[in-house]
Amino acid sequence: MYQQLIKDFIQQERLPSTYLLDATQCFLPLVRDIKVELQSNRQGPFLIGINGAQGTGKSTMAKLLGALLTKSGHRVATLSIDDFYYSKAKRQALADTVHPLLRSRGVPGTHDVSLALRLLDQLCSAGPEQQVTLPGFDKSIDDCRPVETCEKIRGPVDLIILEGWFIGVKPQPKDKLSPAINELEANEDSDGRWRAYVNKQLAGTYQILFEKINLLLMLQAPGFEQVLEWRSLQEEKLRAHAATDASALMEAKAIERFIQHFERLTRHCLQTLPDSVDRVFRLDAEHRIHLS
Repeated sequence: MYQQLIKDFIQQERLPSTYLLDATQCFLPLVRDIKVELQSNRQGPFLIGINGAQGTGKSTMAKLLGALLTKSGHRVATLSIDDFYYSKAKRQALADTVHPLLRSRGVPGTHDVSLALRLLDQLCSAGPEQQVTLPGFDKSIDDCRPVETCEKIRGPVDLIILEGWFIGVKPQPKDKLSPAINELEANEDSDGRWRAYVNKQLAGTYQILFEKINLLLMLQAPGFEQVLEWRSLQEEKLRAHAATDASALMEAKAIERFIQHFERLTRHCLQTLPDSVDRVFRLDAEHRIHLS
């Protein structure tokens, strides 16, 4: 019953035809396993985490899993760690008081983790008469979406999917924070204050959030070098779907600088997570998915 849904999804998302085989071979067995888990006597919603570097397709995977499980009769809430970015004004305040690099969204320390934890509690306790507002972030203007434009979901919820580029990762050991690994760190964080702050934030409430995950999945990029190409394609998609005001979308040089904010932690994820997640989906340079 899933094949037509996947075909329609591929057309809707403008995905290559090869995605049908990848989804059938890799994601349908995963859905069957999740359904078995959901049929057990669990208390509260089942939380799935999806980790993947920028451009790996984690939001696409989350959306497809949500559609497949909804088709099976389950109530699903799909979230991204990006939904919890601080506002532009809040990040500017962090830039002014902590470190200038915190003006850019993305790294640990630029999310409202308390909001994420409160939202999970709301979703876990929501009944049929309760409606929960899911926060959102508009990357085309680099700011939070107005509450009135955000998606709302009514309880109860069976399953929550949370995707993000560093979901589930542990902080780096302090002795691994130097030397600088790219021009951004060397030129704009020469004393390592930004790196230390990001790592400290990751060690805090983010770990409380990650500990709530029942099943952790990873879309593993072949290497960080592939991320720039994939992130550039992602920006093109954002531009194609953006509203008239898309002032925060980036050109090639800006993207190259932007992903340097993510390089250290992305490499850390690629090195440490494959051995600790519940299931890894390896990607090749052509973006094909292989189950390992």
